[in-house]
Amino acid sequence: MSGDVAAALTWASDVGRTAPSPGAGRTLDLWELLASTAAADVGVARVLEPHLDALTILAQAPGAVDLASIGVGEGSTWGVFAAEGPGVRLEAREGADGWRLTGVKPWCSLAATLTHALVTAWTTDGRRLFAVGLRAPGVEPHDGPWVARGFPEIVSAPVRFDGAAAVPVGGPGWYLDRPGFAWGGIGVAACWWGGAVGLARELYASTGRREPDQLVLAHLGAVDVALTGARTVLAEASRAVDGDVDPGVAPGVLARRVRGVVARAVEETVQRCSHALGPGPMTTDEAYARRLADLQLYVRQHHAERDDASLGRDLLASGRSPW
Repeated sequence: MSGDVAAALTWASDVGRTAPSPGAGRTLDLWELLASTAAADVGVARVLEPHLDALTILAQAPGAVDLASIGVGEGSTWGVFAAEGPGVRLEAREGADGWRLTGVKPWCSLAATLTHALVTAWTTDGRRLFAVGLRAPGVEPHDGPWVARGFPEIVSAPVRFDGAAAVPVGGPGWYLDRPGFAWGGIGVAACWWGGAVGLARELYASTGRREPDQLVLAHLGAVDVALTGARTVLAEASRAVDGDVDPGVAPGVLARRVRGVVARAVEETVQRCSHALGPGPMTTDEAYARRLADLQLYVRQHHAERDDASLGRDLLASGRSPW
């Protein structure tokens, strides 16, 4: 993204009015939208994905959500802040005047720019999801620290809440327990895949500027294999989300598998493009260098071996071999 976050948010708000939701029969269309956006600009996809995810969550929420009380309007822009961090905690308490949030929430992307967010907070019944206005009294977004070379404009920093008014979205545990939590995680993987496609296109284009040697051809072929495999997994997962096939596994297991396959394809694409193209585009092509930095940071939302271990635990807990 060249730096115009406001324009990206306005576009995301417009797209959100017609974008499909996962599980409603057009999941592949949604993931293609996210991937195509990332193939053009990873930063814009990083803005679009959480906005669409928030709209999906609100649409799926059981019961009415009093969004008018927190100033939600047609042009509202959304983030989803569900991360936890050491030494900080966000708590929600219900009083005579409704629910209030107090504490610190880490890793809140674009909190100083968005109008609203869905945030998880701790209650006496466990973690629960709330909608909150980010420009309301009692909300203080921090401006850092944020020294990232990827997504320099998309600051992910803590937000301090001091008795901020909020409205509940679903009951205790609903946000994490619903199948849509896993579907949203696969939507992020679609963005990773699209970002890698953008890099692969640069590798392909390079063969028209210089006769490719055997090593470049080998990298190009290997990238095609990796991205085609990941695309196939995403397409098959979209059918499972829409109920066209029975995956035979829990949504969380399916999501970890897909994210793992895509993350590996992205990492292989990054490595092979870097080997084939060398340092030139990293130092002289601003768009390529930005895409590379953005994508490498974005894919770290996959927690590598930790996510593999989590998947392994779930497979053992099922009590039967998955193969």
